[in-house]
Amino acid sequence: MPDNKPTISVIIPAYNVEGLIKKCVASVAGQDYPGELLEIILVDDGSNDNTSGIADELAKLYPNLKVIHKKNGGSSSARNAGLEAATGEYVGFVDSDDYVSVGMYSALVQAAVLNDADMVQISRDEIAENGEKLPDVVTPPEREMIVQPSVHLRSLLMHTGDASFCTKLTKRSLFTEDMRFPEGELNEDFYLMIHMLEKVNRLVILPQQYYHVFYRTGSNSRKNKEDRDYFPPVFTDIVRNADIALSLVRENHPELLEIAERFGYVQRLDYLLHIPVSKMRADNEFYLGVVRNIRQNLIKIIKNRYLSGKQKAYLLILAPCPRFVRSMHARLRGL
Repeated sequence: MPDNKPTISVIIPAYNVEGLIKKCVASVAGQDYPGELLEIILVDDGSNDNTSGIADELAKLYPNLKVIHKKNGGSSSARNAGLEAATGEYVGFVDSDDYVSVGMYSALVQAAVLNDADMVQISRDEIAENGEKLPDVVTPPEREMIVQPSVHLRSLLMHTGDASFCTKLTKRSLFTEDMRFPEGELNEDFYLMIHMLEKVNRLVILPQQYYHVFYRTGSNSRKNKEDRDYFPPVFTDIVRNADIALSLVRENHPELLEIAERFGYVQRLDYLLHIPVSKMRADNEFYLGVVRNIRQNLIKIIKNRYLSGKQKAYLLILAPCPRFVRSMHARLRGL
């Protein structure tokens, strides 16, 4: 660890997590990084359970913990409120239902300082509600990697990279007024990440799986299997963000154009595979736009070098009559 350690701020947005917030905060407060250099900002986003009271009790327990109470505005709003209060040279985020290993921020800071990097990423694992370790969403590298921002953008568009700000430390100076989390949207990390990468000098990716994602039913983007007609809004947002990414690539990274087009097709396929059949209606303009885009680009889909054969097959099968195909598939599965 370098002698001249920077200050860091860790922002924890919290909403109705009374049963999880203590473990989350304890994992951050228990870091082996010097407490006087570690600022923890817990943002209570208008919780209506006992999260607010627990947060205030935790502030008495941990001297480097600051609690902000605000009206409910969503995760992005809470994160942005935390950014306004942050004073650290580097900023990190932890979702309130997740937790981190004791050496996470020491490892991130060391890599950031030694490599003069604006952004450093740790690896993560996924933990189910029963405590079982789930398959990795993002494969950790075998060793420390230094990548250029455009390379990381490519990995995000190929669904092999990690867009989360929770697994990263980022220089606070990059969070300018025009670099904030989009409020009222999900998939907000991806949106901000693809724009911020335009300002990052380099990204260091570490292999240690020190960030632990806790998957619980009922969170923003995780569908409750018992609610067949529930359609998480994240599937709409991923399509919107795919179009935003395509525009950004056209302007700044034309060499990634075919990959960005592939990304848009895959996001639309994900949308069509998850939308309930009951919502595949003639008055659903967004759904119709997704179908229209696929139909208009069938030749490009067939020729795209980055789509797998399976992805092309699904898109070609769904394109003519997506509602009929999904209905037949549901009948065959007895749903």
